[in-house]
Amino acid sequence: QVQLVESGGGLVQPGGSLKLSCEVSGSILRINAMGWYRQLTGKERELVAVLTSGGKTDYADSVKGRFTIRRAGVENTVYLLLNGLKSEDTAVYYCNAHVTPVTENRDLEVWGQGTLVTVSS
Repeated sequence: QVQLVESGGGLVQPGGSLKLSCEVSGSILRINAMGWYRQLTGKERELVAVLTSGGKTDYADSVKGRFTIRRAGVENTVYLLLNGLKSEDTAVYYCNAHVTPVTENRDLEVWGQGTLVTVSS
């Protein structure tokens, strides 16, 4: 069974920084893409950042220049670096991955359990 394990959320003051981590566990052939979404209270889940297997990245306009998605040195793990945090960044952040499992020759989409980021003074 393929799962995503997230960590790194918490409370931070405006202007502060956090690092979110997401690790893919389970038997997979490859990771096709990984990304982060967030859901603000009362709103739909939205894309924050994505990293493809080819190394291409894309960001929501609201976080460009402040957030960075990158691979960790550890295999099957990506980070989301959040800098210059604002109160409007307060949300539950979800890791998302598209993987090819060992047992199935198809793309499988997997979601993490979510981690809360609160930006407040």
